[in-house]
Amino acid sequence: MVKTPVGLVTAALTAATLLTTTFLIATGTRGQDTTFASSAGQLEVQTIASGLVHPWALAFLPDGKMLVTERPGRMRIVSPEGQLSPPLKGVPDVWASGQGGLLDVITDKGFAQNRTIYFCYAERTASGGRTALARAKLNDGSGRLDEVKVIFRQEGPLSSGNHYGCRIVQAADNNLFVTLGEHFTYRNEAQNLGNHLGKLIRVTPDGAAPPDNPFVGRDGAKPEIWSYGHRNEQGLAIHPATGDLWETEHGPRGGDEVNIIGKGKNYGWPVIGFGVDYSGATIHETSAKQGMEQPLKYWVPSIAPSGMTFYNAKLFPKWNGSLFTGALAGKMLVRLSLSGNAVTGEERLLQNLYERIRDVRQGPDGALWLVTDSSAGRILRVSPAAK
Repeated sequence: MVKTPVGLVTAALTAATLLTTTFLIATGTRGQDTTFASSAGQLEVQTIASGLVHPWALAFLPDGKMLVTERPGRMRIVSPEGQLSPPLKGVPDVWASGQGGLLDVITDKGFAQNRTIYFCYAERTASGGRTALARAKLNDGSGRLDEVKVIFRQEGPLSSGNHYGCRIVQAADNNLFVTLGEHFTYRNEAQNLGNHLGKLIRVTPDGAAPPDNPFVGRDGAKPEIWSYGHRNEQGLAIHPATGDLWETEHGPRGGDEVNIIGKGKNYGWPVIGFGVDYSGATIHETSAKQGMEQPLKYWVPSIAPSGMTFYNAKLFPKWNGSLFTGALAGKMLVRLSLSGNAVTGEERLLQNLYERIRDVRQGPDGALWLVTDSSAGRILRVSPAAK
């Protein structure tokens, strides 16, 4: 598979307006609309907000506003018109080094009643970093997080700044799935059930291991582990029709994967895979081995998938049932067409945008919403172009 060439285009952005008389600060407004071709017709890409520093994740609130995280350690509220609040108070200190910082955020299924959110971040310890998962209550009236509590901390060799994982989803039973990277330097630990490196965990909203987790009661195994043998999982979503948990993760040079995650399953890193080391050296013993799962799809060369969502809205009827993922190295939005659990096609979108797409979400309006990973990051809304 050959990476499609991309070109650089310049989008004219509207200058930010400072609002001194309200709580909100407009750091970016809708820019000039730009259109791109697709199998669903012309796409309109609107800049909803700009001026964000390496935004990482987007979460929609019931009132139409959004939460957005910035990797340096800021969380903000975004209005539908693109006004950004000042950074929320109460966010813990993060280790914003390398790939680490403030990363994913989601709202609790009962958010309208309990105002609860979950977020994960790189937490600094004496000699390195680890992934931490926290719970808090959003008090947007006072612009802060209340009752902040770290409910889980990754155990194992510490990171020097790489491969934190850190995607979160909440299942129908309210339990949380969280991805945990293997910290790059310690790739063999992904096969060691005695720590949390290279694992996908399942915990309760209080951070405890549910009693039906696959390794509860097993000597030498962490009870929070749901699956293992992962590298750096950057996409996580629950299929809206089947309830299956789908995941994307980064390979080294080649071998990015799409997986359906099964209870207690081993996904093979670094024993099996389809990539090579950055030096070109061989990493894997082979590409398949008994007792280790095969990906539904893999990319060679790597696109660095990040963020993912299943599309099931009416704005793009031709795309119902598709899986979307952002791409960092690929600088595009990727649509995968599915038939059951098989990937039947791939469409590469917005390549001339030439942006690292860090997160993609289906909005309540049926549009696709993206965040771009740069020091001048943006929130983008993708919808059908007006005819």
